Amino acid sequence: MAGATADAAQNHEEYPVRGLRAPVEVIEDRYGVPHIYARNEDDLFFAQGFNAARERLFQIDLWRRRGLGRLAEVLGPTYVKQDRATRLFLYRGDMDAEWARYSPDAQHIATRFTDGINAYLDWLDANPEHLPPEFDKLGYGPARWDPADVVRIRSHGLTRNLTSEVERARVACAAGLDADEIRQGLQPDHRVEVPDGFDPCAVPGDVLKVFDLATRGVEFSEGWVRKSARDAAAEGSNNWVVSGERTATGRPILANDPHRSYSAPSLRYLAHLSAPGLDVIGAGEPALPGISIGHNGTVAFGLTIFPVDQEDLYVYQLDPADHRRYRYRDGWESMTVLSEQVEVRGGAAQTVELVFTRHGPVIHVDEERNLAYAVRTAWLSPGMSPYFGSIAYMRARNFDEFTRAMRNWGAPTENQVYADVDGNIGWVPGGLAPKRVGFDGLLPVPGDGRFEWDGFYSGDDLPRQLNPAAGFIATANQFNLPSEYQGLGLGYEWTNPFRHQRITEVLSQQRRHTVADSQELQNDQLSIPARRLLALLSDVDSGEADLRRALRMLRRWDAVESADSGAAALFEVWLSKHLGPGFVAAAVPKAAKIIDDPDTLVLLGELEKPGRWLPNAAARDRLLLDTLRSAYAEVRELLGRADPTWEWGNLQQSYFQHPASAAFCEGERSHYDVGPLPRGGSPDTVNQSAYRFSDFRQTAGPSFRMVLDVGDWDSSVAVNTPGQSGNPGDPHYRDLAEAWQNGEYFPLAYSRAAVERIAERRMLLLPA
Repeated sequence: MAGATADAAQNHEEYPVRGLRAPVEVIEDRYGVPHIYARNEDDLFFAQGFNAARERLFQIDLWRRRGLGRLAEVLGPTYVKQDRATRLFLYRGDMDAEWARYSPDAQHIATRFTDGINAYLDWLDANPEHLPPEFDKLGYGPARWDPADVVRIRSHGLTRNLTSEVERARVACAAGLDADEIRQGLQPDHRVEVPDGFDPCAVPGDVLKVFDLATRGVEFSEGWVRKSARDAAAEGSNNWVVSGERTATGRPILANDPHRSYSAPSLRYLAHLSAPGLDVIGAGEPALPGISIGHNGTVAFGLTIFPVDQEDLYVYQLDPADHRRYRYRDGWESMTVLSEQVEVRGGAAQTVELVFTRHGPVIHVDEERNLAYAVRTAWLSPGMSPYFGSIAYMRARNFDEFTRAMRNWGAPTENQVYADVDGNIGWVPGGLAPKRVGFDGLLPVPGDGRFEWDGFYSGDDLPRQLNPAAGFIATANQFNLPSEYQGLGLGYEWTNPFRHQRITEVLSQQRRHTVADSQELQNDQLSIPARRLLALLSDVDSGEADLRRALRMLRRWDAVESADSGAAALFEVWLSKHLGPGFVAAAVPKAAKIIDDPDTLVLLGELEKPGRWLPNAAARDRLLLDTLRSAYAEVRELLGRADPTWEWGNLQQSYFQHPASAAFCEGERSHYDVGPLPRGGSPDTVNQSAYRFSDFRQTAGPSFRMVLDVGDWDSSVAVNTPGQSGNPGDPHYRDLAEAWQNGEYFPLAYSRAAVERIAERRMLLLPA
């Protein structure tokens, strides 16, 4: 195949490509957003795949290898265990049922998308000088895709609540079930009971080792692969939609800033897909076709996590004479055992066994206690490929069509906010929700048949909202189930309400909301917990000089956690490393080694009205002062004795690390990694920032932001960080990081005229 040709004067390139029916034009704008214009949808999704490979090849190839359990074949025997773990959670069901859950043309769309990826790999074969440098450094090449790869991989989705079940069991064993309310408050109010036949103290400490292996990403260290645990608990999102009755223009405004783990390149990629019958723009997953967050010229949509519980841990009594049989009902049932070959770079293929019960993959066997543990997860049902269902709703033209498209939505469980050019706004949650019989899903349960699922709720069983009287809708992963839906048992573990409270507070005060107002709100760093704790400090005092200084600093503070705020640095160190752990030690000392991060909502409630966990107000005040004293001393150690020079951004840093950068020499790593960048905010601010307690490095937050002016689409804005490209040598690899850090956006051009005004590079894909 001939290579691409370029006209330097016009920055124009041509790619002869096998598999196209007609030419496809790709205009990349000055912010790295590709606008793909095709004459039919077949070629459109083909070109989307081709372009995704052109821009994000190493990223999506690694994603595919990890998800399919095929790391060892290119990275060596270290990864056989992870490959085996991941394969346990691949979809292995009926593929016809799988494709049917998304849309009638789902398989065809995935086929055309992967055909496009493979066409780019064919082009690379003829033009190997364009192969991303990571492959050359690591000594392997990208692999061809099968359409089923798009949907069979499930283990990259956001999940809940398996880890929490195990943590609750550990706390219950150490200090009783009531103590776990300090770790995780439940909404609605609910009393947890230990399931009959389950012993919380029997759960092994490493029971989730295989599950963690199956769901973690890949990093490289000193030329060797090492495994990096996921941090799903820190991931959330904000979205809101404002009716035209409350905006300056009379048109709705929709805003969304999903929160994900940080990396270089970003986990999301903006694109514009245009063909007769479809003209959609926004962000999606680079390894999937379609757009999951954006608009189609008529309807706008944006998502956050809707924390439905889709997982359960089952515990089985094993036949002492045969650990491949487990008690079920009145007899013994045999496990299903599959043997698979794992190809290994530099060595012989290894055979691994994959073991399943009727409920799901076996992740641990306790030989001494004759117990086995398996995961039952909605992941493994048809239609659960994370985000792939967006190929249906991105084509909706009104609210009814949108809700129908969300009826079969599987994963991740979502709050979708909606707006259209007729002025309607709405809320449509979705996600495959199990109907549990006789248990609540908050603790592991015996797998003997007494604790089963009785199918799933459909999207029609979930709440909906259209054009509410308030004139706006906002979600931020908070508890938002109307009272009539709270008895369904969808889940009890929701993100704390602080981000939602701040969003609602701001929107309620604005009658002429603008796109600029939404941008400002997405970057808002006021902390509701800080405001509540500062009120408590007004009544405490101390004669100690350092405590007086600490109190004075916090009392003068406006609770805004900006990167240049010294009070924010003191507050976050105090809350995360001193007050929180101090509260746990005082309230439930037997669980102090298990609960390292108490529920902030529960903490605040007890501090404001002591009596359940703390004996009285005097004990509360002692806790406040003792922990503030130690926090002030720690910040002095970290930032120096001169507290006027303290800045939160000198502690909390954003760092976008390329997964393979550590495999390069130190001098090369800055070419792949982006940062560190001073960072404000906290887990509880609208401009969310989750950080590691060990070094305050930000682990997750909004990398992509979008604000849509519904109907005047060219007035919409967005930003992605650190950049759109996944190629470290491309200018668009890191060019958006500074704008993102400063709360700035670029125009999300939609009309052809607007695209032409900011066009930077033109590519023509030609049928070969």
